Amino acid sequence: MAGTRPTQSKLDMVVRTIAGSMVAEVCSIYLRRASGELELFATEGLEPGAVHVTRLKQGEGLVGEIMRLGRPLNLSDAPSHPAFSYRPETGEDPFHALLGVPLLRGGRAIGVLVVQNRTSRTYAEDEVEDLQIIAMVLAEMVATGDLLSHEELKDVEIAPRRPERLKGSKFADGLAFGVAVLHETPVAVGRLLADDVGAEEARLTTAIAGLQAQIAGMLEGHEGILGPSYDVLETYRMLAHSRSWNHSLQEAVRSGLTAEAAVERVRSEHRASLGQARDPYIRERVHDLEDLNDRLLRHLTGNGDKVRVLPDNAILIARNLGPADLLEYDRTKLRGLLLEEGSSASHAVIVARALDIPCVGRVAGLRDRVNEGDPVIVDAETGEAYLRPRPDVVKAVTARMGIRAERRAEFARLRDTPAFTRDGVKVTLLMNAGLAVDLDILAETGAEGIGLFRTEFQFMVSEDLPRLTAQSDLYSMVLDAAGSLPVVFRTLDLGGDKVLPYLEAEREDNPALGWRAVRMGLDRPALLRMQLRALIAAAAGRPLQVMFPLVASVDEFRAARALVERELAWAQRRGRPAPARLEVGAMVEAPSLLWHLDALLPLTDFVSVGTNDLMQYLFAADRGNPRVSDRYDPLSPPALRALKAIREACRDTGTPVSVCGEMAGKPLEAFALVALGFERLSMPPAGIGAVKQMVLSCDREAARRGIDGLLKSSGGSVRGEIESLARKLSVDV
Repeated sequence: MAGTRPTQSKLDMVVRTIAGSMVAEVCSIYLRRASGELELFATEGLEPGAVHVTRLKQGEGLVGEIMRLGRPLNLSDAPSHPAFSYRPETGEDPFHALLGVPLLRGGRAIGVLVVQNRTSRTYAEDEVEDLQIIAMVLAEMVATGDLLSHEELKDVEIAPRRPERLKGSKFADGLAFGVAVLHETPVAVGRLLADDVGAEEARLTTAIAGLQAQIAGMLEGHEGILGPSYDVLETYRMLAHSRSWNHSLQEAVRSGLTAEAAVERVRSEHRASLGQARDPYIRERVHDLEDLNDRLLRHLTGNGDKVRVLPDNAILIARNLGPADLLEYDRTKLRGLLLEEGSSASHAVIVARALDIPCVGRVAGLRDRVNEGDPVIVDAETGEAYLRPRPDVVKAVTARMGIRAERRAEFARLRDTPAFTRDGVKVTLLMNAGLAVDLDILAETGAEGIGLFRTEFQFMVSEDLPRLTAQSDLYSMVLDAAGSLPVVFRTLDLGGDKVLPYLEAEREDNPALGWRAVRMGLDRPALLRMQLRALIAAAAGRPLQVMFPLVASVDEFRAARALVERELAWAQRRGRPAPARLEVGAMVEAPSLLWHLDALLPLTDFVSVGTNDLMQYLFAADRGNPRVSDRYDPLSPPALRALKAIREACRDTGTPVSVCGEMAGKPLEAFALVALGFERLSMPPAGIGAVKQMVLSCDREAARRGIDGLLKSSGGSVRGEIESLARKLSVDV
């Protein structure tokens, strides 16, 4: 194969050699063209004239069936199989037994290798294994270009390269055009065949032991503290110790492959077989195996600690992301984000919105259909992804990006314009923050303060519990950056999908309803008191607003406020400067408070409605679960009635109220909030310009009358009616 002879003669020699060594009367190689058709490229035993003439459509014949299944087909009487397709030009009439294996690369079938015999027989397991190894080597040689120098073979499809348009869900608004960067870059396999099988087996054994020790270390002493992540790591541990997985790897090495090639071969087999399972849970396990194989390859190659260098226009491709994963990348080069899974209310997506990174999620089959470096468009206006887009699509999207840039310029011109409705109602627009980068853009957004500073991000990106001085320094920096503008600090909202490896907790079946937020703080008063102490120290004579998340009962708020008073007294006894004004508030997120606001509000200095959690609890739909998170609409009569009840209760008691959930940053939803009477909205920085433009075009009293009429609707959603109302009132949503 390494010779200089013509490509076709190489392939002809390959099929002759395989046929002779396997005592087969036929050996054929089919490769996939860019059109999707499978073409006969070489044969020993069939009619030579059929080479480059016989073409099978996608899924046609037994060869097409092998491509579709992605696994071997071993038949004693091939013509009797229902998928058999007779092609007279091949002259295969006399042959009965057939063994075909896919040429797999990266889990994708790029061709098929077939052997046939006249007599009816079932090929032995070792023959199937031999042919699989040969097919793997052939696939790598084809893919790396060793066989593609011939002009006839230029059109062979090694990896996806046709333009594709994939539908997903829009998570973070925007448009982006760039090149694909895989969140977990596959480790390139160099050598395929081992020089010393014993040495390769020893390398593999060492790497597996290292992998098992790494996973054990991740779990050691922390069983039950990782919430949902624990199950994933427990799966890793079980898979890493799986006898069948270890045996498959060892057998692949003993057959003559390098340790890295053995991992790739087993990976391809798993992807091809599990990806065809009907059970969606089983299909998803292929991703667990992907991660496990990637970890093992990094143990073999030692490349696991290398820092990723992004191109200037990177589009990050991932199955899913944790809340802190995006922070590991250079945001100045990250243009967009595409996820196979995810939820619009997941904290990773919230971070993407905070960084103004367009994001489309739930793009089925994404990772198997995109290559590192592919041109990619993220259309988070329509919830679509374009892979390897055509020039006309690029031109159209570039034009739309230009229009968006003009809108941004218009928003920038409105930056210093107060947000008054047409009938003279002032609406205060604040921004949500939690990252140091948010402070850099506070002035340019035109926000009138920070309505929600998420303090947990500091804890999530730290390897250890942040010390008192580190917390105080961060809060002081936030207050310095805000200057005279108000800042509302939300105390730690941990638990649920935000877990810390250094903070022990019990494993929970339903963490969203479990030990999280203020509940955790009250049960771990030392943790909450240290944070409150840091906040009071950071204020140093300046106004301070502190807000507790997920308050579900009046008693919880009383207990939390008592800790604030205790820390304030502690600072005063030591002669430390107290805040110029200390206000303590609660987040209204638990539906239980809707029927106890008369008792809660007199105890608070302000409240803020966290619509993300309020809606998921109101509708009993986990906002992180894509199967149910979109089953409800916040623009529905139940949700709007609940919000109106909160606003009216706050009006009756004179309690300042704001909305700081995702609803506040979307123009249509913000229009509904303004119509309900809310006059303080806190949102991701990217939403301020569009919401301000909406406010300036809105007549609040007319909107109120229109919304009131929709609250009695029997429909599950009134989104369409609200859109019609906005158009009727000429509101820019």
